[in-house]
Amino acid sequence: MRLTTVKYPSTYLNLKILEAIYINLRFLGGAGEVGRSAVVVDDNILLDYGMKPAEPPQYPVGGVQPDSVIVSHGHLDHCGVVPNLMDMKPDVFMTPVTRDLTVLLAKDTMKIAHAEGHVLPFILEDVRDFEMHSSTVDYGTPFDASGYEATLYDAGHIPGSSSIYLENKTGSLLYTGDVDNRDTHLLAPAEKLPAADIAIVESTYYGTQHNPRPELEAAFADSIKATVDNGGWAIIPAFAIGRTQEVLMILEKYGIRSWVDGMGKDVYKIFTKHPDYLKDPARLDKAFRFANPVDSRVRRDVLNEPGVIVTTAGMLNGGPVLYYLKQLYNDPISKVMLTGYQVTGTNGRMALERGHYEYKGRIIPLIAELELYDFSAHSGDSGLKEMVQDQVDGGCQVVICMHGDKTSEFATWVHDNLDVKAIAPDNGDQIYI
Repeated sequence: MRLTTVKYPSTYLNLKILEAIYINLRFLGGAGEVGRSAVVVDDNILLDYGMKPAEPPQYPVGGVQPDSVIVSHGHLDHCGVVPNLMDMKPDVFMTPVTRDLTVLLAKDTMKIAHAEGHVLPFILEDVRDFEMHSSTVDYGTPFDASGYEATLYDAGHIPGSSSIYLENKTGSLLYTGDVDNRDTHLLAPAEKLPAADIAIVESTYYGTQHNPRPELEAAFADSIKATVDNGGWAIIPAFAIGRTQEVLMILEKYGIRSWVDGMGKDVYKIFTKHPDYLKDPARLDKAFRFANPVDSRVRRDVLNEPGVIVTTAGMLNGGPVLYYLKQLYNDPISKVMLTGYQVTGTNGRMALERGHYEYKGRIIPLIAELELYDFSAHSGDSGLKEMVQDQVDGGCQVVICMHGDKTSEFATWVHDNLDVKAIAPDNGDQIYI
């Protein structure tokens, strides 16, 4: 099934900034939203091809026939439907970690779709073709992508995550992907990016500054200990890729033993295959040895006495967390401790804004206490502004803001404060520069 069922009228934005039109961009997803990122460069290079979990799932808009595909990282909203492209036999590039994560996510997505009766735009043979025919590239190693010299840079977001730099004789383009300029237990900060003529930047936390990590971690640990001491359960929904591992490293640091459930265990095994993409592989191993893995066949036994459970899914949309919520949603001495960004339309956002979540078509009030801890793997407001400032100082002429709820506001800030052309496209927009 080719993804051409949803059509948006293109908006052509001619940006006459350079001497001649030398590049065109199409935004198929992730513009003015978080989810289903997909950008087409010059009609033949595709940067990311993700999906947005929803009912039903949302895919990039319009059709695409790329010669080259570059995947920034292994999160569903950036890599989720790349297997759909395999019948066109494009050249596909990413880091080794990203390839392994994309395969894992594709198989998990198929499992969920089968259980829920959804039809996916790819089949198992597509996933196998992807695994066999995609190419892996390490950071800093140039490669050819449809006439551009491409290079991947460490984005500091999750292991294997990349910012993508493209350059040819007429100019250069930087696609930041998801980026984090802060030091965490799992990863070092993103590396300094080369300046480009055009920069497509993420905007997830524009307008929001992250709390200092030491204070945040201490408050998190104190809340967990108080909950368990009071006879309750601390349920910690965490994204399988990156967040589960980071949270377990924090818990080990504070001497808090926990159960770990869900796909985060499989992701850990992938990470251990690629130690060069981790800040401290030995510390990660220690954190997982300190935790107790949950056998899904006897999940109910985990609740025999109060304790801590780190489990997928991080936005309460599917995964083992729904089992634990079913048992504890009406327990006022237990806590649900969210650990990251909650996309609009997810159970996590619904719980934060309305105090309830949806399960099998039923709206269920959440009596257990709900807390949000900002263990984000994205740069905060100051980090985003610093990144764009560096681009402009290096000669960047156009800044394009995407991947966020406040992309227009970010573009306005860039234009007003840095005196450079900045825009926030919508899905379906086509931009000529």
